[in-house]
Amino acid sequence: MAMTALNPGEDAQLHQTIEMFEVIVQSQPSDTQSLEILKEAYSKLGREEDVINTSKRIAQAYLQQGQLSSAILEYETVLQRRPDDADVRAALKLIEDKASSAAVQSAQDATTLPSVSETTLLRRKAKPRAAPADEVDDGRKSLYKIYVESKIITAGDFDLCWRNVDLTMAPPDVVEPFIQTLHEKGIYLIEKSLRLLSDKSRVAYLPLDRYDIDMDLSRGFPAEVCRRWCVLPFDRMSKAILVATANPFNQQAAKELAEATTHRLLWYVAPPNDLLANLRIAFR
Repeated sequence: MAMTALNPGEDAQLHQTIEMFEVIVQSQPSDTQSLEILKEAYSKLGREEDVINTSKRIAQAYLQQGQLSSAILEYETVLQRRPDDADVRAALKLIEDKASSAAVQSAQDATTLPSVSETTLLRRKAKPRAAPADEVDDGRKSLYKIYVESKIITAGDFDLCWRNVDLTMAPPDVVEPFIQTLHEKGIYLIEKSLRLLSDKSRVAYLPLDRYDIDMDLSRGFPAEVCRRWCVLPFDRMSKAILVATANPFNQQAAKELAEATTHRLLWYVAPPNDLLANLRIAFR
């Protein structure tokens, strides 16, 4: 397959991406979105063996997560390149056997147990949502549960550091993230928060200070959204936009950014100081 010639800048960026995401997947081997980025970078550089090996790692990660269909699709992409790959054919046979066993068990259980969807519907009818329709899911409830209900900090400290954002006005500057305020007030160290949030959300950590930020890409998104929620779109990989945040539970930020692009958004946890500095450069 013919490769598109890369200019020196593109080549350097791809090598930087590989270096960065190889570190990420070493610490989080089941992070399929980071593995996908690695695979694409390898492909653009013509590193066929690395592409194959990364595809296998992606398939294995899907298997560990119980996503059999996704694992099968990934293994089949390997077979398109290497039809005689014995490891992949053996893996597909194991998946087929596992799926068959699951189907038999499901049939046996169907007469006695309600389906997940039925259980969910019953629960929703029994517990109607009491919150107002215009409630904004900015991650406060999730963070309260993580920090306060787990007794990491007190409810008073949480309320002291949490900032309720005014949605009716454009913020004049980037709004400081909750975990940054916790750190500055000496309540909980930023390094511990980053580790905690990455673990709880299963969103990979990425040190932005080692990344070459695409400022033109960042400026293509609404400044108001990026400043209000302290989120930074920092790079593009094929049909995906990479976005850094210090609050991976902020569904409102994800919704507002998604409305500004047709690309898929891939989220990473990043240090607040790096977010603040780069957002202020991007949106002066």
